[in-house]
Amino acid sequence: MPRKSDLEPLSAKSATLHDVARAAGVSLITASRALTNPKLVSEKTIARVQAAVQATGYIPNLLAGSLKSNRSRLVGGLVPALSVAQFLPTLQSLTDVLDGAGYQLMLGQMRYDDSRQDALLNAMIGRRVDGIVVTGLIRSEAARRQLVRLGTPVIETWDLTDRPLDIVVGFSHIKVGSALAGYLLGKGYGRIGIATGDDHRAQLRREGFLATVGHNVPTAVVPAPSSLALGRSALGELLRQDPALRAVACSADQLAQGVIVEAQARGLRVPDDLAVCGFGNADFAAHIVPSLTTVHVDGASIGRLAGELIIARCSGETIRERVIDVGFEIVQRQSA
Repeated sequence: MPRKSDLEPLSAKSATLHDVARAAGVSLITASRALTNPKLVSEKTIARVQAAVQATGYIPNLLAGSLKSNRSRLVGGLVPALSVAQFLPTLQSLTDVLDGAGYQLMLGQMRYDDSRQDALLNAMIGRRVDGIVVTGLIRSEAARRQLVRLGTPVIETWDLTDRPLDIVVGFSHIKVGSALAGYLLGKGYGRIGIATGDDHRAQLRREGFLATVGHNVPTAVVPAPSSLALGRSALGELLRQDPALRAVACSADQLAQGVIVEAQARGLRVPDDLAVCGFGNADFAAHIVPSLTTVHVDGASIGRLAGELIIARCSGETIRERVIDVGFEIVQRQSA
């Protein structure tokens, strides 16, 4: 076992592998093998080296290792905003899959800003991430060309296109909007309004909704990300446009929750006086009163698939299926 005097923590400078080897009483190469290829040394030696690591506070220099292997073991992840509940299951399952394969996720928030998406992509490329998983599509042609030129694996998610940069895992927002319109029309609601965020994907859902309805409807557009407060103000705007409004389709569950709160504050019964639909099937959707009719997307499956695919692409595998449609479903509850 290492001598007690050798196990005194180092305070003046960061511990090195030389310090670990000296504390463990082994050669430098043996210490290295115990940490990076333990099959080559005995369990007793591994225990000694691990004890020395704990005592000295040694942290391996991952940058040095990445320079040798040309692999950073980092995956860049771009999300619109961490405050949006519908993306959290995707992030959780993505993180779990990456962690199981020895990768770390580096997150950046785009804040629904295309120029910020470009800046984050440049920062991640500069840090030599092995791959990138992005919520939505990479919309900048310059960024797309750069990623193709560098050969960086990219998984686009939560959207759908017939020309992905690499691979896309998602669903059609236009079809979501169309399905919601068909649902409300099928329930007999004739006076329908839309409360929507101003982001690209929400606008696609609005486009699909209007195409199915066949005419313009009262619309309140709010800045993304959505919130309960914005939902309350959106209903006020919609009722100014049509005081006899009978149903509201919302681009996010947070907006829908705000619409319900504002309706109740005005003495409107949901759904008797006003039906409300959301999007995202957030955790609270099934538990508010009335419970919220919404669109469910399996975000956890998107994250799991994205993780498995980015690992495969980082390993040099060729994926034949480049467009993966996970679909969606309308979950009927009390609000509509």
